[in-house]
Amino acid sequence: MLNQPTIEKLRSLRLPGMAEAFAEQLAQPLPDLDFESRLGMLVEREWYMRENRRLKRRLHDAKLQQPACVENIDYQHPRGLNKSKILELSQGQWIRNHLSLLITGPTGCGKTFLACALSHKACLQGFTSRYYRLPRLWHELKVAKGDGTYTKWLSQIAKINVLILDDWGLDKLDDERRRDLLEILDDRYQHASTVITSQLPTTHWHEYLNDATLADAILDRLLHQSIKIELKGESLRKTKKTVEETV
Repeated sequence: MLNQPTIEKLRSLRLPGMAEAFAEQLAQPLPDLDFESRLGMLVEREWYMRENRRLKRRLHDAKLQQPACVENIDYQHPRGLNKSKILELSQGQWIRNHLSLLITGPTGCGKTFLACALSHKACLQGFTSRYYRLPRLWHELKVAKGDGTYTKWLSQIAKINVLILDDWGLDKLDDERRRDLLEILDDRYQHASTVITSQLPTTHWHEYLNDATLADAILDRLLHQSIKIELKGESLRKTKKTVEETV
């Protein structure tokens, strides 16, 4: 049949969606549709297949710590979470405006879940994301410096639309780590969005950074154009048997 070579050529051209849709049209003819409509169906199938592949890749590369989504955020637990504010954030304009998001509150109040949920939504909207606990970030930095890929690594991090830095304030910082933070945040300032989760209130971050000059530089890039969410209340781990929102 003449149609089989056409299907094979579509596949060889890396158009599997069009090949699949064309095979379906051959199996179930659509006599009422004109050529343009049938061609449009082929193109649409290819487009959706590619979009799905890109979405899967973005979600895989994000390495989100929790399988969170904004639809599963708990607003019933009394922790000062403003639903209208979260719904506004879920539209993604803060990412387009390159704003930082600073989520603070006691352990177990859902900071990481919230950060991952908003980043998951960002991936659905076509943005790239990446989750790091700070200890893992320091490890990758150490490896990059050791194998000579530090500059390349910084360039890759700078291009990520939404970078999550989880557990800010738990580990002590030496001078090298403070300078690494400044490099990362300086590259991203006014170009990309950074999400910080921390048990420390933002008023304690200067003390945590423990170097007046570098702290001023780092916090100027974090706090200047940022949205703050301050959570409170008891740990969700104590009030829920199922783990849906944990830090």
